[in-house]
Amino acid sequence: MQLQVTNSPFTAEQAELLNKLLPTLTEGQMNWLGGYLAFYRAGNVTTAASELAVSQVVEVPVPAAAVVAQEPREATILFGSQTGNSQRLAGRLADKLKGEGFEVTLSAMNKYKTNNLKKAGYLFIVVSTHGEGDPPDNALTLHEFLNSKRAPKLDGIKFSVLALGDTSYEFFCKTGQDFDTKLAELGAERIVDRVDCDVDFEDAAAGWIAAVNSAVSAVATSVSPQGIANVASIAAPAAVESEYSRTNPFMAEVLENLNLNGQGSDRETRHLELSLEGSGLTYEPGDAVGVYPQNDPALVDDIISFLKWNPQESVVTGKAGETSTLREALLHHYEITVLTKPLLEKAVAFSGNGKLADLFKPENKEELKAYTNGRDLLDLLRDYGPWTFKAGDVGNILRKLPPRLYSIASSVNSHPEEVHLTIRKVEYEAHGRARKGVCSVYTSERIEAGDKLPIFIQQNPNFKPPVNPDTSVIMVGPGTGVAPFRAFLEDREESGAAGQTWLFYGDRHFVTDFLYQTDWQRMHNDGVLTKLDVAFSRDSDEKVYVQHRMLENGEELYKWLENGAHLYVCGDEKYMAHDVQSALLTIISQYGGKSTEAAAAYLADLQEQGRYQRDVY
Repeated sequence: MQLQVTNSPFTAEQAELLNKLLPTLTEGQMNWLGGYLAFYRAGNVTTAASELAVSQVVEVPVPAAAVVAQEPREATILFGSQTGNSQRLAGRLADKLKGEGFEVTLSAMNKYKTNNLKKAGYLFIVVSTHGEGDPPDNALTLHEFLNSKRAPKLDGIKFSVLALGDTSYEFFCKTGQDFDTKLAELGAERIVDRVDCDVDFEDAAAGWIAAVNSAVSAVATSVSPQGIANVASIAAPAAVESEYSRTNPFMAEVLENLNLNGQGSDRETRHLELSLEGSGLTYEPGDAVGVYPQNDPALVDDIISFLKWNPQESVVTGKAGETSTLREALLHHYEITVLTKPLLEKAVAFSGNGKLADLFKPENKEELKAYTNGRDLLDLLRDYGPWTFKAGDVGNILRKLPPRLYSIASSVNSHPEEVHLTIRKVEYEAHGRARKGVCSVYTSERIEAGDKLPIFIQQNPNFKPPVNPDTSVIMVGPGTGVAPFRAFLEDREESGAAGQTWLFYGDRHFVTDFLYQTDWQRMHNDGVLTKLDVAFSRDSDEKVYVQHRMLENGEELYKWLENGAHLYVCGDEKYMAHDVQSALLTIISQYGGKSTEAAAAYLADLQEQGRYQRDVY
């Protein structure tokens, strides 16, 4: 039997060497080798001994019990991720299980062969919920498969699910819940209860990983250390990473903070240039920056005043007992602009108004949903008092202030030790009060050059330009959705990539709202940007959007796809992304001569190949 790269954990070079060696071994030699590998993995062979020639290694004593090789323990970890968080957490679990002697298969859901599910042994799912309860793009195919008639019985499979979501959405962690329910229905055995994580997910995720590791460790320790070595876990050391991360953000100095919109625009979009000097942080096109913002001081003061609290009272802000003043805690540590169902459930115990508890009656489901939409903590305090909670209760009621993620608008090759962001200021009226976006107003009104922002790099492996620089690229990015494509094109400019590029950009007005106009014009003149199609919705009687420009150029766009182009979409998920998807299906159907079902399958295939990627929010 020949080892193949596709049916083994070995590289092509390793498989070739083993295929040459294994047929020449006697039964005794193979038994000895199995014991030696197990003994080596257990740490009983010194590094020096392991580097000796075979004639010298045979002198290393091996216990008699070591000659009995046992089957490796196997675990499959599948992730569905839009921004990379699920993938990163799945990697952490993989490292833990490898440490327990497991042979681990770690895969994006759309890259996993579903006919292998029945052989998974241990199956662990890490998946986020996207939009209004939807699976992330790379989880769609597996989600559909498990809910189809083709889904196999999974008797004997042991599983657990880690679900990521946001409690401000109605269908919190629905995708993870779907997988958890369906796997149990198909006969798999749940060995650790599903954990649903809110936006502040690090502690909950760490708890789930520890619980899974504990659940499998009993099996791992019951098998002697003379089992076959897990080759997949013997890898080169990971590259040295920066000390700065989501849990330890870097204080980045603001180099520039510019308004990209022209005079007279009803919008304000900030271009921030941040210094990464001394951080060790780096990034690739398609990645994002997480910014820890500050709440509006005026809103914080209104909350404290309404409750007649002392702003200087000391409150606990961390699990290790860290403290700060109440005002600082509400400014920097807790979310006060979003109402979630869990927040209201906790608040019931402190409210002297029975109407708050009434919101949770089954017949008031829609009323509860409507109330949480567009309101904040001050609204809640005003509407459902009197209140009995004290300042020290805030940490038990409010969730942590989450970072805001922004697509990176620069190439590190063009701007060494810098990162650029594109942030549109959010302001609107709702329920009789002016509302402000937490981070967008913070960066536009209270941050100047010379100030510092706490940031981290959020890698996004699911939104990456083609590896082959000769591959053509189609980019659809209206408004601030154009940010990552500035990074794409700057990177191609620096590398001299030869592939053609096509950008669809849209906003309200050409004169005042054409973000990065001079960059696009320069790149177009230099040949870095091959084609540019724009749509300015308020410059004509009939509103024109990027999807209309795509339809107008449908025949050529389809030819690009047929010739291997990669397609990227970034921006609003609720409206724009759906309209663009609909336009793509129309184009594929019309110019490819395909039925509606065949066009959908064509687009799904592009997604499977990584040729259709979306970064939508």
